[in-house]
Amino acid sequence: MKGHASSRRAYPSDVSDDEWALVAPYLTLLHEDAGQREHSLREVFNGLRYVVKTGAPWRWMP
Repeated sequence: MKGHASSRRAYPSDVSDDEWALVAPYLTLLHEDAGQREHSLREVFNGLRYVVKTGAPWRWMP
């Protein structure tokens, strides 16, 4: 995935760079690199999209 630094395999449900640029300003109350974040907001968003698109229960998330 262009512009996205991650060591995991990309899923078809992952948000594209263009989609992320559109939604990120509406989701970020803290800066993406804020110390309080344990997980990347983009990865959390990708996880939510995965569940919505596949119908998989949250506990089955890869």
